[in-house]
Amino acid sequence: MTAVIIVQARMNSTRLPGKVLKTLGGRTVLEHVLRRCQAIKGLDAVCCAVPQGGKNDPVADLAKRLGVHVFRGSENDVLDRYYQAARDLRADTVMRVTSDCPLLDPSVCAEVLALLLREGADYATNNMPPSWPHGLDCEAMTFAWLERSAREAQKPFEREHVSQYVRNHAQAKQVNLPCPEANVEPMRWTLDTPDDFVFLAALFERLPHGVDTDRAAWDWRVPLGVVRADPVLMTFNAGQDRWEGLNKSMAER
Repeated sequence: MTAVIIVQARMNSTRLPGKVLKTLGGRTVLEHVLRRCQAIKGLDAVCCAVPQGGKNDPVADLAKRLGVHVFRGSENDVLDRYYQAARDLRADTVMRVTSDCPLLDPSVCAEVLALLLREGADYATNNMPPSWPHGLDCEAMTFAWLERSAREAQKPFEREHVSQYVRNHAQAKQVNLPCPEANVEPMRWTLDTPDDFVFLAALFERLPHGVDTDRAAWDWRVPLGVVRADPVLMTFNAGQDRWEGLNKSMAER
């Protein structure tokens, strides 16, 4: 069995272009994500799936410098990009995260991956329904279901958001990892808008010294403690729709 994590990353972003190369705590957002992915237990490879085209070369070059496998594919058909990357790596199990989550916790990802395998499920996640801060989201699926999705999914939002076909398929066995803390799902720790960057920049300034290298400090409870100690931080990017991108794509189908 081969388990891989595939991180989608590109330079284009409607609301915050170039966001993955913005700097937080002395490292780019993408570097934070990829280094944390490399620390997830149970994985055999980390892949950065980057769209073809010269404008995305800086993203691919950064991933290569970090020792991450790079796959170049379609920019708009993200589902096909994932499928082709997984096939290239001969994956049996595929974990997915996005490149705009610099506070990703490797231990949470490992729990989701272990849940998929332990339950013999087709798909596992930690946001059905949401119970973790937005920015800790991750999901895993069997290669068989990724392949089926790439072959059968027809709707544009299914091609853009990768897992929508399996998440909504009645035949897929789905499992969810709930958060052990209550009432934290309104917190927004992802980077999608200028307000998100203001929040994350302020948060990273308050994180313990050495958080970028101390893996123990990657525990999601560390930023949770900072935010709870300074609730004003949450007002910097409050009031945004967790599913805005998905809902917009579905409306355009």
